[in-house]
Amino acid sequence: MKVNTQELEIIAPKLKTGEKIMLSGYIYTARDAAHKRFAQLIKDGKDLPFKLKNATLYYAGPTGTKDGMVIGSCGPTTSGRMDQYTPMLLDLGLKGIIGKGERSEEVEKAIIRNNAAYFCAIGGAGALACKCIKSCEVIAFEDLGCESVKKLYIENFPLIVTIDCHGGNIFRSGRKQFEKKKTLVNV
Repeated sequence: MKVNTQELEIIAPKLKTGEKIMLSGYIYTARDAAHKRFAQLIKDGKDLPFKLKNATLYYAGPTGTKDGMVIGSCGPTTSGRMDQYTPMLLDLGLKGIIGKGERSEEVEKAIIRNNAAYFCAIGGAGALACKCIKSCEVIAFEDLGCESVKKLYIENFPLIVTIDCHGGNIFRSGRKQFEKKKTLVNV
């Protein structure tokens, strides 16, 4: 299914865990250090470097740009490191999150509460992912290097819905399916 980030507010409530999408539109990169700064800005009553309402964050720290390319390798990083900040950002309007790995119960509840979605990108395929990125602009925290906040324009970025706003969680359901098959084989 093709999804545009501008439509995520409308589309996210319709998505189901396990669905594959091709995401296009603007997204923002942010990792651990940027999230810590986001939290401080919010605590201080200051604006974030981009509008959170209906935004999509990609947990990535792209490598340096190579000749003829918009960006270097840009694969997902482990999402759990941002769990302490994610519920707050979702409550402030964030609609989509892209990363890899499981999320905490608090993040899952915030996804449900805010009609948002968590997508997993293919880990280890950063060199392929960068081919979906058509533009890249550093918009904040340039001193963080690869972890600076970047505004990316992506086209047909392949993702899987991993946690939906209906309580679906591919990590939980996948484990149950595996255990069921394992039990059948051992009988």
